[in-house]
Amino acid sequence: MGSTRFPGKALYEVKGKALLQYVIERVRRSRYGGHPVIATSCEPSDDAIFDFCRRFGLEVFRGPLGDVAGRFEEVIRRYGFDAFVRVCGDSPLIDQALIDRGCDIFDRGDFDIVTNTLHRTYPRGQSVEIVRSDVFRRTCSEIKTAEDSEHVTRFFYRNPHRFKIYNFQSLEDYGFMQLSVDTPEDMELFRLLVLQMDRPHWEYDVEALVRLYRSAKRKADVAIL
Repeated sequence: MGSTRFPGKALYEVKGKALLQYVIERVRRSRYGGHPVIATSCEPSDDAIFDFCRRFGLEVFRGPLGDVAGRFEEVIRRYGFDAFVRVCGDSPLIDQALIDRGCDIFDRGDFDIVTNTLHRTYPRGQSVEIVRSDVFRRTCSEIKTAEDSEHVTRFFYRNPHRFKIYNFQSLEDYGFMQLSVDTPEDMELFRLLVLQMDRPHWEYDVEALVRLYRSAKRKADVAIL
């Protein structure tokens, strides 16, 4: 809730629904999304997220604000996860099919991390990472910098020779597109995108979202002019 670029964005409502609720509704429609845990901070400003999770019957864990990697480590220890999928709370239109694709690759292969972010071809806001818990916990003590701790998997990508990392890609490069919500301008674009939908938002996959994005972006640009 204490985002410097957009305070309170996690519970900002679009069409009567909080941003975080969009994320959860999509994650739960993944074949692997039956046990989502909201990992938020102990800061008083995040009491609202805790209350939101309790109201909707969601699992919630609270840890240190700055040490996000440590927060993840405690979650996987407490819940006994063999592996975990990391999805950011500012990704309200994450395509659940990408979660399924990443998890299928992880299940079939022998990887420490399966991701679509090492070489980005999907839009921002469509990032998926599946991480082996034992590898993460063994490496967590080496995560020393604030940047590595905040971004959780940055240390692994900076040391790719040490880990078995698989990056899956889209057929077309959409890496320049912004579907995550970092700023009020991103939220307005998200709102314009959602207003174009005539069926439940989780029925729109990446390709459909890209089409809506282009249309919404044109409308936003016209509004700015």
